[in-house]
Amino acid sequence: MDTVDYLEKAGDESLSAQERAEALVSAMTVEEQASQLRYDAPAIERLGIPAYNWWNEGLHGLARSGIATMFPQAIGMAACFDTEIVRTAGEITAHEARAKYNKYQKFGDTDIYKGLTIWAPNINIFRDIILQSLIQGHLAERKQV
Repeated sequence: MDTVDYLEKAGDESLSAQERAEALVSAMTVEEQASQLRYDAPAIERLGIPAYNWWNEGLHGLARSGIATMFPQAIGMAACFDTEIVRTAGEITAHEARAKYNKYQKFGDTDIYKGLTIWAPNINIFRDIILQSLIQGHLAERKQV
């Protein structure tokens, strides 16, 4: 597919997102496709694709991207055994990420830690049901002392 065909399909809202994505990839050269696998994917100007840096981390807030609300590390969040608190922390991080992204875009800033691809959460062993029972048993023993 050539650039003109892609640009026609990209703007065709009657096509599904899948169909438009397939049109985009088929319009790219192999080199362009490979370049998009990097965390700091360069722009592909002929296709209207902006540069994008997807290296961002929000494990316990957006600390690497300036001022933000911070939460306990994953081990601390998991140890509270309160999924609603963790969900709320995730929602707050998501809202802050969108606000920061919008601000950075106004200035054309696509540097590291400024994208919308957020690495979080990670798997925490303290949420494992077997370890959870061991921890609770240990805490019960400590209370008896």
